[in-house]
Amino acid sequence: MSDDTDWFAPKRYGYGAGAPISWQGWALTLGFVAIVSAICIGFVGKPLVMIAIIVPLTAAFIVITARTTRGGWRWRWGKED
Repeated sequence: MSDDTDWFAPKRYGYGAGAPISWQGWALTLGFVAIVSAICIGFVGKPLVMIAIIVPLTAAFIVITARTTRGGWRWRWGKED
């Protein structure tokens, strides 16, 4: 991933990312939701297996989101960057 790609907008207040602003951000978000939904449906009776799969996927999603947010993740107080 290069530094000039912005997939997510920063939140106006608080810490983290806001909504996706590019097709890559939307694809990542929808893909994550689809994969987690499929895992939840596929492992209905096995909650520990489900958690063991979802936790690393969520960590990877957070890392990618943090690296591709315009301006990075930092605390914001409502001022525009």
